[in-house]
Amino acid sequence: MTDDRLIVALDVANAVQGLDLAQRLGDAVSFYKIGLGMLTGGGLALANELKTEHGKRIFLDMKLFDIGATVESAVRGLAQFELDFLTVHGDPHVVRAACEGASGSGMKILAVTILTSLDRDDLDAAMIEGGAIPDLVATRAGRAFEAGADGVIASPAEAAMIRALPEAAGRLIVTPGVRPAGSASDDQKRIATPASAIGAGADHVVVGRPIHRAPDPRAAALAILDEMRGA
Repeated sequence: MTDDRLIVALDVANAVQGLDLAQRLGDAVSFYKIGLGMLTGGGLALANELKTEHGKRIFLDMKLFDIGATVESAVRGLAQFELDFLTVHGDPHVVRAACEGASGSGMKILAVTILTSLDRDDLDAAMIEGGAIPDLVATRAGRAFEAGADGVIASPAEAAMIRALPEAAGRLIVTPGVRPAGSASDDQKRIATPASAIGAGADHVVVGRPIHRAPDPRAAALAILDEMRGA
């Protein structure tokens, strides 16, 4: 059985390239993330095709944020595609609205804590509350769980802290910012290897560029899966 703890980010230009990558990966990968970057390039159509015709699990990474009524309506519309995960920002009013919109479906609502591409300087520039990032992430995660989130998105550096929260019992932790040993960090600032992320309590790791930029994406994915199994 394919190990669905690995989620491959289809961070390519359009649905044609995304489907080509999925076909190259074949049965090595069963779970894919489709984000905003592909939304205008056929992302929803690709999500539906991979789900219904190829039996893949789908994580739609939209990071929704708006007034409650708008979020609820948007999530209700997306829920009809029977996708697996959907991201929203972790503000409690957004999470509550998203959970209402997803009610009756199997789609899990994942709350974004603090983007893994941000550090304290970035938060200061955005006038975000002071304090160490791990502490802020833990606070946001706890509040998102209390608002009904099925899980959170958080960097590997914060996974263990979140897993230790009483509110995290039975909830999902999904970690982007994961790089195999020796890979470039690219635009991520809080990263870890797949094995260390799983060891810290993550349920799923998201990997994009180290796979789709590899000369042999399937071999790269299999190497990551081997590393995770040794965690």
